[in-house]
Amino acid sequence: MRGPHNIIRLIRTGATLERTGAMAVVMDALDAPPLVRGTLRFIAWPFKWLGAKGDPAMPPATRALTALGPAYIKFGQILSTRPDLVGGELAAQMRVLQDKLPPFPIADAKASIEAELGAPVEAMFDDFSPAVAAASIAQVHKARLKDTGEAVAIKVLRPGIERAFRVDIDAFYFAASIIELLSPSSRRLHPTEVIAHFEGVVMGELDLRLEASSASEFEANIKGDEGVQLPSIKWDLSSRRVMTMEWADGVPLGDNDAIDAAGHDRILLGDRVLQLFLNHALRDGYFHADMHQGNLKVAPNANIIIYDFGIMGHIDEYTRRVYAEILYGFIKRDYQRVAEVHFEAGYVPPDRDVDEFARALRAVGEPIFGMDASRISMGSLLSYLFEVTERFGMETRTELILLQRTMVVVEGVARSLNPQINIWQVAKPVVEDYIRQALGPRAVAQSLGKTLAVLARFGPRLPQLVETAIMRSAAPPPAEIPPLRRRDLALWGVGGIALGAVLTIAIGHLG
Repeated sequence: MRGPHNIIRLIRTGATLERTGAMAVVMDALDAPPLVRGTLRFIAWPFKWLGAKGDPAMPPATRALTALGPAYIKFGQILSTRPDLVGGELAAQMRVLQDKLPPFPIADAKASIEAELGAPVEAMFDDFSPAVAAASIAQVHKARLKDTGEAVAIKVLRPGIERAFRVDIDAFYFAASIIELLSPSSRRLHPTEVIAHFEGVVMGELDLRLEASSASEFEANIKGDEGVQLPSIKWDLSSRRVMTMEWADGVPLGDNDAIDAAGHDRILLGDRVLQLFLNHALRDGYFHADMHQGNLKVAPNANIIIYDFGIMGHIDEYTRRVYAEILYGFIKRDYQRVAEVHFEAGYVPPDRDVDEFARALRAVGEPIFGMDASRISMGSLLSYLFEVTERFGMETRTELILLQRTMVVVEGVARSLNPQINIWQVAKPVVEDYIRQALGPRAVAQSLGKTLAVLARFGPRLPQLVETAIMRSAAPPPAEIPPLRRRDLALWGVGGIALGAVLTIAIGHLG
């Protein structure tokens, strides 16, 4: 439940943020208004002694989130995909929250596997290893299939993780509602929608059948693509809390020395990882949204191996076309067309001046094109673009932010392999090919065909639908219920916080 009972939990969270020094860092990164900053620090400071200390060797934010537990670590990972909310520096710090938790006992992992798969571990697997990776939600073990000897990776959810996340997510919702109440200006960033996005990602990761399904869909999309492969899912050895897949043997994509020693061409790999991502995003509309080096390997045949499908991005066909036109317009330096695309898509309110917007876009693009080729960044371009569109009234679009964040990560991977890579030169053929296929005569004919098919299907009902719409628009609006005044809500919130503070002190004295 998302009621005032969450206050005690939030006070402990605030106390930990204050004790670790993360409170000021987070408030600065969020550019919090004075009312929010002062209220939160005023509430947290007296209870600083209740907060967890964390690891002093870590930066304040990662130190606090790690001390608060798995849900907060995962929230930090998700926030690392939203530099528009927390800033680039803090987002970069939060991206290190990968595989940082100590593993849970191997006996618990085996017990969970046996309960889920209905057979003893020894009857299904040989050489069951200790955890080879432990993250906020699950950990991974290496083993061999009993019947074939094939090496596999077994991912197992942490015991009790579902309930722990449910409790913390409720507290996050309550905190978001308080922030929106105290700071109307924060509503542009949609704090509640950010938590809803986090909840959707986490709920998907808490059912490993969904991750297996994501891997299967992704594999079907890339079937026939050169230079990439995925570990196959063992469906008969997977369930809601356990997922078994083929073990991926290869060189970590972040180890340049090992890549060179294996005789791989790093320039080719850098181009490939960027073009693969763009193909997945534009052609398929379904992309791996966590493509850092820890989730990528190089196979002996030089294919890029992609794994860990907990965070995936989806873009509908119309948005893909808009995104491609924007990129292509920048590549061609046709800023007027880029501006028109934003207005046509409804990203910028129609009352703004399209010519003025085009001039603002030119101010974004020209300095970037004036850079040395090795310094040009598509991720930076999109970041600057979002800053400009924000000034012209464009609201935050989660799917584009996730795309931009992944683009930044993929660019970083590509540059780590080849520091001299020309991002535009590598991206141009992929974008041009998509433009030809999605916006060419054949694509127009296909779109018209789909439209006619829909009209044919609903044709007999169209007169009734039109009549219903007209009658609904002509009906008088319902009487409005007077909204609860913000002052009353604020008094209720402050009263709840005071009650929570009293309860917290009482609990502290009793303990």
